[in-house]
Amino acid sequence: MTDTLTPTRALIRLGWTDDDPHPATGTTLARVVVHHGTRCEVSAATSDGTLTTRTADVSPTLPVTPVAGDWVELGPDGRVIMVAARRAVLSRAGSTGRGRQVLAANIDTVLIVVPLAGGLNGAMVERLSVMAWDSGAQPVLVLSKSDTTDDGGARDATAAELLSPGVPVLPVSVRTGEGLDTLRAHLGPGTTAVMLGPSGAGKTSLLNTLEGTSEAVASVGRSGGRHTTTTRRLHLLASGGVLLDIPGIRSLEAAADRSAVDDVFTDIAALAPYCRYTDCGHDGDLGCAVEEAARTGTLPVARLVTWHKLQGEIAYRRRRENPAEMADTRRQWKAVSKHARRNRR
Repeated sequence: MTDTLTPTRALIRLGWTDDDPHPATGTTLARVVVHHGTRCEVSAATSDGTLTTRTADVSPTLPVTPVAGDWVELGPDGRVIMVAARRAVLSRAGSTGRGRQVLAANIDTVLIVVPLAGGLNGAMVERLSVMAWDSGAQPVLVLSKSDTTDDGGARDATAAELLSPGVPVLPVSVRTGEGLDTLRAHLGPGTTAVMLGPSGAGKTSLLNTLEGTSEAVASVGRSGGRHTTTTRRLHLLASGGVLLDIPGIRSLEAAADRSAVDDVFTDIAALAPYCRYTDCGHDGDLGCAVEEAARTGTLPVARLVTWHKLQGEIAYRRRRENPAEMADTRRQWKAVSKHARRNRR
């Protein structure tokens, strides 16, 4: 890829903002397109403003692994010698069950892509919204394959607005073109966006339709789609923005802060102050306003069920990452079990 701009405009074309780093003397500022083991594909501007993409070796002394969207410094020999501080990252639960895996860095917008073929998956909307809010970027909910519904996804969009309050909801179809112009408006100059969704949601098809690209699209059978995108790539869009295309999410296990859950479950967060106890767990506690709302129908029971699952997963991961807390929890359960055995005698 080669494109000629002024040096500053070239960096801006890559998504650079005033909040991002300036290159140190003797180094070149570049942005990671994709990371492959000990090498990265990076885009950088030359002194005459030419924007090029090339392969760069990664220094073995780097404290962090570069990911798509990272700003990095290239040394005189062209190697990646530093990864700049990240201002917003999309992450998921690590494959080992500990810590987090960073999927994309320095993002402004998270496009949550949820397919409507087969009906709206409310739990998926809620869980992916938690991941998006946790990144620090602005979520936008894209309801793909709206042409598979009889009303262009209108009813599903109304339902989704209740599931993820404060998030723009866009029914979109690559077949009819519905919603594509509105989607492009979220991908303007200076914006770095990332698409987040399960396999088969239509993320790569959206990319192909928006920009006329030719990324491979996997076939989808009755059991659903397989992973179309196997690496994380950075695309420069005609609308002026930058789009990161990452692999589909296999696991929706929560790896977020509790504040991100509150951002999605604003209805539960609004009811919580009316509970009798400030540390109410909304699970059989006396005087619980949240459970009362669920009992009377003011709060959908499914919302409370998902909230409990997310809170449980977050607490479990926190214990796994804190050996002392895990040991304390085991001691508590051991005491409970011992007490139960005594009572059975």
